[in-house]
Amino acid sequence: MNPQLPLNGIRVLDLTRLLPGPVATMHLADMGAEVIKIEDPGAGDYARVMGPVRNEVSQFFVAVNRGKRMMRLDLKDAAHREQLLAMVETADVLVESFRPGVMDKLGLGWQTLKQRNPKLVMCAISGYGQDGPFAQLAGHDINYIGYAGMLDQNAGADGVPVLPNLQVGDLLGGAQSALQGILAALVAVKMGGAGRFVDVSMTDTVLAHNLMPLVAVNNGAAAQPGRDLLSGGVPCYNVYRTADGRYMAVGALELKFWQGCCDVLGRPDLKTRHWQLGQQVGGEDAMALKDELSAIFATRTLAQWTEAFAPADCCVSPVLRTEEALLHPLFAARGMVARHRHQTEGESWALAQPVRFQP
Repeated sequence: MNPQLPLNGIRVLDLTRLLPGPVATMHLADMGAEVIKIEDPGAGDYARVMGPVRNEVSQFFVAVNRGKRMMRLDLKDAAHREQLLAMVETADVLVESFRPGVMDKLGLGWQTLKQRNPKLVMCAISGYGQDGPFAQLAGHDINYIGYAGMLDQNAGADGVPVLPNLQVGDLLGGAQSALQGILAALVAVKMGGAGRFVDVSMTDTVLAHNLMPLVAVNNGAAAQPGRDLLSGGVPCYNVYRTADGRYMAVGALELKFWQGCCDVLGRPDLKTRHWQLGQQVGGEDAMALKDELSAIFATRTLAQWTEAFAPADCCVSPVLRTEEALLHPLFAARGMVARHRHQTEGESWALAQPVRFQP
Protein backbone atom coordinates (compact mmCIF):
# COMPACT_ATOMS: atom_id res chain seq x y z
CA MET A 1 0.00 0.00 0.00
CA ASN A 2 1.10 3.54 -0.73
CA PRO A 3 -0.03 5.91 2.07
CA GLN A 4 0.28 8.88 -0.28
CA LEU A 5 -2.39 7.61 -2.64
CA PRO A 6 -5.94 8.92 -1.96
CA LEU A 7 -7.69 5.55 -1.65
CA ASN A 8 -5.18 4.03 0.76
CA GLY A 9 -7.18 2.05 3.35
CA ILE A 10 -10.16 1.42 1.05
CA ARG A 11 -10.94 -2.28 0.53
CA VAL A 12 -12.69 -3.43 -2.66
CA LEU A 13 -14.19 -6.84 -3.45
CA ASP A 14 -14.16 -7.39 -7.20
CA LEU A 15 -16.53 -10.03 -8.59
CA THR A 16 -16.35 -8.74 -12.18
CA ARG A 17 -15.09 -10.32 -15.40
CA LEU A 18 -13.80 -9.36 -18.83
CA LEU A 19 -13.30 -5.60 -19.41
CA PRO A 20 -15.59 -2.96 -17.78
CA GLY A 21 -15.50 -4.07 -14.13
CA PRO A 22 -11.84 -5.13 -14.07
CA VAL A 23 -10.76 -1.78 -15.56
CA ALA A 24 -12.82 0.11 -12.97
CA THR A 25 -11.31 -1.83 -10.08
CA MET A 26 -7.83 -1.58 -11.65
CA HIS A 27 -8.14 2.20 -11.46
CA LEU A 28 -9.25 1.93 -7.83
CA ALA A 29 -6.14 -0.18 -7.15
CA ASP A 30 -3.98 2.37 -8.99
CA MET A 31 -5.35 5.04 -6.64
CA GLY A 32 -4.33 3.04 -3.58
CA ALA A 33 -7.29 0.78 -2.81
CA GLU A 34 -6.77 -2.82 -1.76
CA VAL A 35 -8.61 -4.79 -4.45
CA ILE A 36 -9.40 -8.48 -3.94
CA LYS A 37 -10.44 -10.10 -7.21
CA ILE A 38 -12.72 -13.07 -6.53
CA GLU A 39 -13.17 -15.71 -9.23
CA ASP A 40 -14.93 -19.06 -9.31
CA PRO A 41 -12.75 -22.15 -8.73
CA GLY A 42 -13.11 -23.33 -12.33
CA ALA A 43 -12.23 -21.26 -15.38
CA GLY A 44 -12.50 -18.00 -13.49
CA ASP A 45 -12.58 -14.74 -15.38
CA TYR A 46 -13.17 -15.43 -19.10
CA ALA A 47 -10.44 -12.88 -19.85
CA ARG A 48 -7.81 -15.37 -18.69
CA VAL A 49 -7.90 -17.14 -22.05
CA MET A 50 -8.77 -14.25 -24.40
CA GLY A 51 -5.99 -13.38 -26.82
CA PRO A 52 -2.26 -14.22 -26.59
CA VAL A 53 -1.41 -16.33 -23.54
CA ARG A 54 1.82 -16.26 -21.55
CA ASN A 55 2.40 -18.39 -18.46
CA GLU A 56 -1.14 -19.81 -18.76
CA VAL A 57 -2.84 -16.42 -18.62
CA SER A 58 -3.67 -13.94 -21.40
CA GLN A 59 -2.04 -10.55 -21.79
CA PHE A 60 -5.55 -9.10 -21.82
CA PHE A 61 -6.15 -10.42 -18.29
CA VAL A 62 -2.77 -9.14 -17.11
CA ALA A 63 -3.40 -5.69 -18.60
CA VAL A 64 -6.66 -5.05 -16.70
CA ASN A 65 -5.96 -6.74 -13.38
CA ARG A 66 -2.72 -5.19 -12.20
CA GLY A 67 -2.35 -4.42 -8.52
CA LYS A 68 -5.04 -6.85 -7.35
CA ARG A 69 -4.96 -9.79 -4.96
CA MET A 70 -6.49 -12.94 -6.45
CA MET A 71 -8.85 -15.28 -4.65
CA ARG A 72 -11.12 -18.20 -5.62
CA LEU A 73 -14.60 -18.71 -4.13
CA ASP A 74 -17.56 -20.79 -5.27
CA LEU A 75 -20.47 -18.48 -4.50
CA LYS A 76 -22.92 -21.35 -4.93
CA ASP A 77 -21.31 -23.08 -1.97
CA ALA A 78 -22.75 -22.10 1.42
CA ALA A 79 -19.39 -22.03 3.21
CA HIS A 80 -17.75 -19.94 0.49
CA ARG A 81 -20.75 -17.62 0.40
CA GLU A 82 -20.47 -17.08 4.15
CA GLN A 83 -16.77 -16.37 3.70
CA LEU A 84 -17.63 -13.62 1.23
CA LEU A 85 -20.23 -12.16 3.59
CA ALA A 86 -17.62 -12.05 6.33
CA MET A 87 -15.32 -10.15 3.96
CA VAL A 88 -18.16 -7.73 3.16
CA GLU A 89 -18.23 -6.67 6.81
CA THR A 90 -14.77 -5.12 6.50
CA ALA A 91 -15.02 -3.98 2.89
CA ASP A 92 -15.84 -0.51 1.59
CA VAL A 93 -16.86 -1.46 -1.94
CA LEU A 94 -18.18 -4.53 -3.76
CA VAL A 95 -18.34 -4.50 -7.57
CA GLU A 96 -20.19 -7.11 -9.64
CA SER A 97 -21.13 -7.49 -13.31
CA PHE A 98 -23.54 -10.42 -13.36
CA ARG A 99 -26.91 -10.13 -15.04
CA PRO A 100 -29.48 -8.36 -12.84
CA GLY A 101 -30.92 -10.70 -10.22
CA VAL A 102 -28.00 -13.15 -10.09
CA MET A 103 -26.62 -11.76 -6.83
CA ASP A 104 -30.08 -12.06 -5.25
CA LYS A 105 -30.33 -15.70 -6.37
CA LEU A 106 -26.96 -16.36 -4.77
CA GLY A 107 -28.17 -14.85 -1.49
CA LEU A 108 -25.81 -11.92 -1.97
CA GLY A 109 -28.18 -9.17 -3.08
CA TRP A 110 -28.06 -5.58 -1.91
CA GLN A 111 -30.59 -6.04 0.89
CA THR A 112 -28.46 -8.85 2.34
CA LEU A 113 -25.13 -7.10 1.93
CA LYS A 114 -26.18 -3.80 3.45
CA GLN A 115 -27.46 -5.63 6.54
CA ARG A 116 -23.97 -7.04 7.00
CA ASN A 117 -22.35 -3.67 6.33
CA PRO A 118 -24.55 -0.54 6.27
CA LYS A 119 -21.60 1.54 5.01
CA LEU A 120 -20.93 -0.68 1.99
CA VAL A 121 -20.97 0.74 -1.53
CA MET A 122 -22.20 -1.90 -3.98
CA CYS A 123 -21.81 -1.25 -7.70
CA ALA A 124 -23.60 -3.38 -10.30
CA ILE A 125 -22.39 -2.96 -13.89
CA SER A 126 -24.73 -4.26 -16.59
CA GLY A 127 -25.48 -3.69 -20.23
CA TYR A 128 -28.95 -2.22 -19.87
CA GLY A 129 -29.41 -1.48 -16.16
CA GLN A 130 -31.02 -3.31 -13.26
CA ASP A 131 -34.55 -2.74 -14.52
CA GLY A 132 -36.36 -1.98 -17.76
CA PRO A 133 -37.36 -4.18 -20.72
CA PHE A 134 -33.78 -5.16 -21.66
CA ALA A 135 -32.44 -5.86 -18.16
CA GLN A 136 -32.08 -9.60 -18.76
CA LEU A 137 -30.68 -9.41 -22.28
CA ALA A 138 -27.09 -10.30 -23.09
CA GLY A 139 -24.95 -7.76 -24.90
CA HIS A 140 -21.48 -6.54 -25.75
CA ASP A 141 -19.90 -3.20 -26.54
CA ILE A 142 -21.12 -3.26 -30.15
CA ASN A 143 -24.73 -3.66 -28.96
CA TYR A 144 -24.55 -0.91 -26.34
CA ILE A 145 -23.10 1.70 -28.70
CA GLY A 146 -25.54 0.57 -31.39
CA TYR A 147 -28.60 1.20 -29.21
CA ALA A 148 -27.21 4.51 -27.93
CA GLY A 149 -26.85 5.99 -31.44
CA MET A 150 -23.07 6.24 -31.18
CA LEU A 151 -22.17 3.51 -33.67
CA ASP A 152 -24.33 5.09 -36.37
CA GLN A 153 -22.29 8.30 -36.06
CA ASN A 154 -18.93 6.50 -36.04
CA ALA A 155 -19.00 6.08 -39.80
CA GLY A 156 -16.74 6.69 -42.76
CA ALA A 157 -17.49 8.69 -45.88
CA ASP A 158 -19.54 5.79 -47.23
CA GLY A 159 -21.82 5.88 -44.18
CA VAL A 160 -20.86 2.37 -43.04
CA PRO A 161 -20.37 2.24 -39.23
CA VAL A 162 -16.77 1.56 -38.21
CA LEU A 163 -15.94 -0.45 -35.11
CA PRO A 164 -13.56 1.53 -32.90
CA ASN A 165 -10.78 -0.42 -31.19
CA LEU A 166 -11.47 1.63 -28.09
CA GLN A 167 -14.50 0.00 -26.48
CA VAL A 168 -16.65 3.05 -25.78
CA GLY A 169 -19.52 1.12 -24.18
CA ASP A 170 -17.29 -0.99 -21.96
CA LEU A 171 -14.77 1.67 -20.96
CA LEU A 172 -16.82 4.88 -20.86
CA GLY A 173 -20.19 3.30 -20.25
CA GLY A 174 -18.93 0.66 -17.82
CA ALA A 175 -15.53 1.32 -16.27
CA GLN A 176 -15.48 5.11 -16.04
CA SER A 177 -19.11 5.55 -15.01
CA ALA A 178 -18.72 2.82 -12.39
CA LEU A 179 -15.62 4.55 -11.08
CA GLN A 180 -17.49 7.85 -10.94
CA GLY A 181 -20.45 6.34 -9.11
CA ILE A 182 -18.29 4.41 -6.64
CA LEU A 183 -16.17 7.43 -5.74
CA ALA A 184 -19.26 9.64 -5.31
CA ALA A 185 -20.87 7.05 -3.03
CA LEU A 186 -17.64 6.68 -1.03
CA VAL A 187 -17.55 10.44 -0.47
CA ALA A 188 -21.13 10.30 0.83
CA VAL A 189 -20.18 7.50 3.24
CA LYS A 190 -17.08 9.33 4.43
CA MET A 191 -19.27 12.36 5.13
CA GLY A 192 -21.39 10.25 7.47
CA GLY A 193 -24.01 8.88 5.12
CA ALA A 194 -25.17 5.33 4.57
CA GLY A 195 -23.85 2.98 1.93
CA ARG A 196 -25.28 3.13 -1.57
CA PHE A 197 -26.24 0.79 -4.39
CA VAL A 198 -24.78 2.09 -7.68
CA ASP A 199 -26.67 0.93 -10.79
CA VAL A 200 -24.51 1.36 -13.92
CA SER A 201 -26.07 0.80 -17.33
CA MET A 202 -23.40 0.89 -20.03
CA THR A 203 -25.98 1.77 -22.69
CA ASP A 204 -27.47 4.60 -20.62
CA THR A 205 -24.04 6.11 -20.11
CA VAL A 206 -23.10 6.07 -23.80
CA LEU A 207 -26.44 7.70 -24.62
CA ALA A 208 -25.85 10.35 -21.95
CA HIS A 209 -22.51 11.24 -23.54
CA ASN A 210 -23.69 11.19 -27.16
CA LEU A 211 -23.80 14.96 -26.99
CA MET A 212 -23.01 16.29 -30.47
CA PRO A 213 -25.76 14.25 -32.20
CA LEU A 214 -28.15 15.40 -29.45
CA VAL A 215 -27.23 19.02 -30.19
CA ALA A 216 -28.04 18.41 -33.87
CA VAL A 217 -31.41 16.83 -33.05
CA ASN A 218 -32.30 19.71 -30.72
CA ASN A 219 -31.36 22.09 -33.51
CA GLY A 220 -33.96 20.49 -35.75
CA ALA A 221 -31.79 18.33 -38.01
CA ALA A 222 -30.30 14.95 -37.18
CA ALA A 223 -26.54 14.75 -37.63
CA GLN A 224 -25.46 12.96 -40.79
CA PRO A 225 -22.76 10.32 -40.23
CA GLY A 226 -19.42 11.73 -41.37
CA ARG A 227 -20.90 15.18 -41.90
CA ASP A 228 -21.15 16.67 -38.38
CA LEU A 229 -18.77 19.25 -36.93
CA LEU A 230 -16.53 16.69 -35.22
CA SER A 231 -17.09 13.71 -37.50
CA GLY A 232 -15.85 14.89 -40.89
CA GLY A 233 -18.18 17.73 -41.86
CA VAL A 234 -15.50 20.42 -41.85
CA PRO A 235 -12.04 20.40 -43.48
CA CYS A 236 -10.43 21.99 -40.41
CA TYR A 237 -11.24 18.91 -38.28
CA ASN A 238 -10.37 15.87 -40.30
CA VAL A 239 -7.76 13.26 -41.17
CA TYR A 240 -5.70 13.39 -44.35
CA ARG A 241 -3.67 10.72 -46.11
CA THR A 242 0.01 11.49 -46.71
CA ALA A 243 2.29 10.53 -49.59
CA ASP A 244 3.49 7.42 -47.77
CA GLY A 245 0.02 6.14 -46.94
CA ARG A 246 -0.05 7.47 -43.37
CA TYR A 247 -2.41 10.08 -41.91
CA MET A 248 -2.26 13.52 -40.33
CA ALA A 249 -4.91 14.62 -37.82
CA VAL A 250 -6.01 18.20 -38.38
CA GLY A 251 -7.78 19.55 -35.31
CA ALA A 252 -7.72 23.22 -36.26
CA LEU A 253 -11.29 23.69 -35.07
CA GLU A 254 -10.93 27.30 -33.90
CA LEU A 255 -10.37 30.02 -36.51
CA LYS A 256 -6.94 31.02 -35.14
CA PHE A 257 -5.69 27.44 -35.43
CA TRP A 258 -7.11 27.09 -38.94
CA GLN A 259 -5.32 30.26 -40.02
CA GLY A 260 -2.06 28.90 -38.61
CA CYS A 261 -2.64 25.62 -40.43
CA CYS A 262 -3.19 27.45 -43.72
CA ASP A 263 0.13 29.27 -43.27
CA VAL A 264 1.99 25.98 -42.87
CA LEU A 265 0.21 24.58 -45.91
CA GLY A 266 1.30 27.64 -47.90
CA ARG A 267 -2.33 28.50 -48.63
CA PRO A 268 -3.24 31.75 -46.83
CA ASP A 269 -6.07 32.16 -49.35
CA LEU A 270 -7.98 29.40 -47.54
CA LYS A 271 -8.14 31.24 -44.20
CA THR A 272 -11.64 32.64 -44.79
CA ARG A 273 -13.16 29.25 -45.65
CA HIS A 274 -13.98 28.17 -42.12
CA TRP A 275 -17.16 27.18 -40.32
CA GLN A 276 -16.88 30.12 -37.90
CA LEU A 277 -16.99 32.46 -40.91
CA GLY A 278 -20.15 30.95 -42.35
CA GLN A 279 -18.99 27.76 -44.06
CA GLN A 280 -21.83 25.25 -43.78
CA VAL A 281 -20.91 22.15 -41.79
CA GLY A 282 -21.13 19.22 -44.20
CA GLY A 283 -21.94 21.59 -47.06
CA GLU A 284 -20.63 21.65 -50.62
CA ASP A 285 -17.83 24.14 -49.94
CA ALA A 286 -16.68 22.20 -46.88
CA MET A 287 -16.54 18.95 -48.83
CA ALA A 288 -14.81 20.62 -51.79
CA LEU A 289 -12.17 22.15 -49.53
CA LYS A 290 -11.71 18.80 -47.81
CA ASP A 291 -10.84 17.31 -51.21
CA GLU A 292 -8.45 20.19 -51.84
CA LEU A 293 -6.65 19.57 -48.57
CA SER A 294 -6.49 15.86 -49.33
CA ALA A 295 -4.53 16.69 -52.49
CA ILE A 296 -2.15 18.97 -50.55
CA PHE A 297 -1.42 16.45 -47.79
CA ALA A 298 -0.81 13.75 -50.40
CA THR A 299 2.28 15.65 -51.62
CA ARG A 300 4.45 14.95 -48.54
CA THR A 301 5.17 12.07 -46.17
CA LEU A 302 4.04 11.82 -42.58
CA ALA A 303 7.54 12.69 -41.34
CA GLN A 304 7.74 15.73 -43.59
CA TRP A 305 4.35 17.08 -42.49
CA THR A 306 5.14 16.36 -38.84
CA GLU A 307 8.34 18.39 -39.15
CA ALA A 308 6.56 21.20 -40.98
CA PHE A 309 3.84 21.53 -38.34
CA ALA A 310 6.11 21.07 -35.30
CA PRO A 311 6.82 24.82 -34.81
CA ALA A 312 3.18 25.81 -35.39
CA ASP A 313 0.77 25.60 -32.46
CA CYS A 314 -2.31 24.84 -34.57
CA CYS A 315 -3.50 21.38 -33.46
CA VAL A 316 -2.13 19.33 -36.34
CA SER A 317 -0.41 16.07 -35.45
CA PRO A 318 0.59 12.69 -36.88
CA VAL A 319 -1.69 9.67 -36.49
CA LEU A 320 0.61 7.27 -34.66
CA ARG A 321 0.47 3.52 -34.65
CA THR A 322 0.30 1.89 -31.22
CA GLU A 323 3.93 0.76 -31.31
CA GLU A 324 4.94 4.33 -32.20
CA ALA A 325 2.87 5.82 -29.39
CA LEU A 326 4.55 3.51 -26.87
CA LEU A 327 7.94 4.91 -27.89
CA HIS A 328 6.91 8.55 -28.27
CA PRO A 329 8.75 11.14 -26.10
CA LEU A 330 5.39 12.54 -24.97
CA PHE A 331 4.60 9.41 -22.97
CA ALA A 332 8.19 8.69 -22.01
CA ALA A 333 8.48 12.09 -20.33
CA ARG A 334 5.26 11.46 -18.40
CA GLY A 335 6.33 7.97 -17.32
CA MET A 336 3.26 6.45 -18.92
CA VAL A 337 4.94 3.44 -20.50
CA ALA A 338 7.27 0.79 -19.12
CA ARG A 339 8.97 -1.88 -21.22
CA HIS A 340 9.77 -5.22 -19.63
CA ARG A 341 12.13 -7.79 -21.09
CA HIS A 342 11.69 -11.41 -20.04
CA GLN A 343 14.40 -13.96 -20.63
CA THR A 344 11.97 -16.59 -21.86
CA GLU A 345 8.89 -14.59 -22.87
CA GLY A 346 10.39 -11.71 -24.81
CA GLU A 347 9.22 -8.11 -24.54
CA SER A 348 6.04 -6.73 -23.04
CA TRP A 349 4.67 -3.28 -22.28
CA ALA A 350 2.80 -1.91 -19.28
CA LEU A 351 0.87 1.34 -19.00
CA ALA A 352 0.85 3.52 -15.90
CA GLN A 353 -2.06 5.09 -14.03
CA PRO A 354 -2.84 8.29 -16.00
CA VAL A 355 -4.15 10.35 -13.06
CA ARG A 356 -1.44 11.87 -10.87
CA PHE A 357 -1.75 12.86 -7.22
CA GLN A 358 0.57 15.19 -5.36
CA PRO A 359 0.59 15.77 -1.59
